[in-house]
Amino acid sequence: MTAPGGDGPARPGGGPLAGVRVVELAGIGPAPFAAMLLADLGADVVRIDRPGEPSLPIPLPPEADLLRRGRPSVALDLKHPDGLETALALVERADVLVEGYRPGVAERLGLGPDTCLARNPRLVYGRMTGWGQDGPLAQAAGHDIGYVAVTGALHAIGRAGGPPQVPVNLVGDFGGGSLYLVVGVLAALLEARTSGRGQVVDAAIVDGTAHLSSLVLGLVSAGLWSDQRGTNLLDTGAPFYDVYETSDGGWLAVGPLEPTFYAELLRLLDLADTAPDRLDPSRWPALRTLLADTFRTRTREEWTAVFEGTDACVAPVLSYAEAPGHPHLAARGTYVEHRGVVQPAPAPRFSRTPAVLGAPPSTPGSGTRSALAAWGIGDVDGLIASGAAADPDPS
Repeated sequence: MTAPGGDGPARPGGGPLAGVRVVELAGIGPAPFAAMLLADLGADVVRIDRPGEPSLPIPLPPEADLLRRGRPSVALDLKHPDGLETALALVERADVLVEGYRPGVAERLGLGPDTCLARNPRLVYGRMTGWGQDGPLAQAAGHDIGYVAVTGALHAIGRAGGPPQVPVNLVGDFGGGSLYLVVGVLAALLEARTSGRGQVVDAAIVDGTAHLSSLVLGLVSAGLWSDQRGTNLLDTGAPFYDVYETSDGGWLAVGPLEPTFYAELLRLLDLADTAPDRLDPSRWPALRTLLADTFRTRTREEWTAVFEGTDACVAPVLSYAEAPGHPHLAARGTYVEHRGVVQPAPAPRFSRTPAVLGAPPSTPGSGTRSALAAWGIGDVDGLIASGAAADPDPS
């Protein structure tokens, strides 16, 4: 696996967002992922870190901090007047700003939306929070698990009779958070090119997660979804939409919802004449037992070979270590190895302006000189000498 476009930085003009300039105020989690996605798609993103501030609150080798990939880091002391002025000078040159602070923090730093929009009326100011910019919990601390909890999404995930199951932080932080911030920023950017006016995008993880639940909420409204988790069509309640253990301790994901696909499953399992009627929920326990007993008769790889290329909708449950080696993902280059680190390739894909995997993750301040110069900021040496900016590697 190799990175598309080679091992160096993104080619000039690469990606559909080429020419879009973004200032990122450093944070953790969903805001950096949004900035990474914008960089993956070709935007010229500069991340503003504070001098001496670690990348993450947990130890992580710099090359593995993938949320920092594709963009340089500039270290600025925002409490130093020249550091703040340099940040505002970058804002003046930008199309987008992304921040993930608690409400009011950017304002206290002197980089709130009123100040930034006064300097650059066309700026799209993207704000990423868990609770949103207003409401009773706006100032409260939180993490993904709490945000998905109050929206109903966490309650819906899990098996019947068991506790809610935490879906890592994919549903809240990155699904309901980062992706909605990027959609909002791009929509506002498109509008600004018509109106000439920027605006603030308030992306809250609770809002995005609730929006992701639209299908389920429609089913709830129609009386077709039970609040008792693990009893519905898509939450392991149905035996034909579940995971099953194989003889070697592996797992298979089984999901033939449509009748023709389900018929193919039964044919390949040699159960067409013995399986209980799946249209009768009272027979689901017996059907689940039959499927479980059948799948335990072979290994995961043996079953994978049986179902490969068929319409039975069965797939092996792979770990993150195994996934890059899956033949389909390998053929598409879904995962790539870049500077010795296996990571996802940019997504989605574009026919005319393909995204190119850019520079490896930057350490705080490693791009202070080069990025400030590239954005037209003068006297970088003076900024470093005054302490307004920092260069961790003067050589």
